[in-house]
Amino acid sequence: MILAVLFANSEGNILVERFNGVPAEERLHWRSFLVKLGADNLKGVKNEELLVASHKSVYIVYTVLGDVSVYVVGKDEYDELALAEVIFVITSAVKDVCGKLPTERLFLDKYGRICLTLDEIIWKIFFSSGLELMELLDGHCDILALIGYHCDLRSV
Repeated sequence: MILAVLFANSEGNILVERFNGVPAEERLHWRSFLVKLGADNLKGVKNEELLVASHKSVYIVYTVLGDVSVYVVGKDEYDELALAEVIFVITSAVKDVCGKLPTERLFLDKYGRICLTLDEIIWKIFFSSGLELMELLDGHCDILALIGYHCDLRSV
């Protein structure tokens, strides 16, 4: 399961965040932890050079993309290898939206489109996993019919 995707500027301010399955009371901890992790380790790192960390049973893959830091947090089937693929898709999409490596200003100028693209990526990943889908819907498929998603959960 992907727990979080965060973008931060070079000062450690969160630009975009998406949490999945993380209780509200734990989100502040994760924000602080990730920003400190980046401040300690991202200085001098090349663009899109991946760094990996783990915290308890959770994996973190993070990188620098222009003036922006990107963090992806996962657990279970989203180990460091799977998260490396996810962060590659996310960074490629951000570069496509911005047309180049983003400065903070360009990132904020394209904020709406970046958020939409990020949400689309996360939802595609989320709905590609039948196990997570079963947990979300508690075995019911009627919500998926409302959004036009066809599923056969018996094969999961």
